[in-house]
Amino acid sequence: MKCPNCGAETTRVLDSRNSNDKTYVKRRRVCETCNYKFTTYEKMPEFVIFVLKKDGSRQIFSRNKVFAGIKKCCEKRNIQDKEIESVIDSIEMDIRQNYKNEIKSTQIGELVLKYLKSLDEVSYIRFAAVYKEFKDIKAFLEYLQKEF
Repeated sequence: MKCPNCGAETTRVLDSRNSNDKTYVKRRRVCETCNYKFTTYEKMPEFVIFVLKKDGSRQIFSRNKVFAGIKKCCEKRNIQDKEIESVIDSIEMDIRQNYKNEIKSTQIGELVLKYLKSLDEVSYIRFAAVYKEFKDIKAFLEYLQKEF
């Protein structure tokens, strides 16, 4: 980090603190050349990953789109938005840890199923019914027997 006073490259961190909303880190620094003290604010880069759709097109991952899908299958269930947000936080963390720049839409669907199952089984079944595109009731029942 360059000193804003003298331009020297040798600075050290005196103190670091996360912001209340954890979107940036505030650092108190001192220049080792001129002893000038200054503060920097370092923001984490935005979470950007591309979703590879079934038709081969690509689009940027949308947390809002995942939220809307989960919210729809949770209708008339006693599930708060903050619980859905927590599920999406887990999905995003899983994506960050296991995928670099791209993820298939089918993999996102599987992650939604994974985390939704622990939140609410009825919502899980609703999501699976649409996501898995069952051809008939027999296939749907076989899936349910396998999962439960």
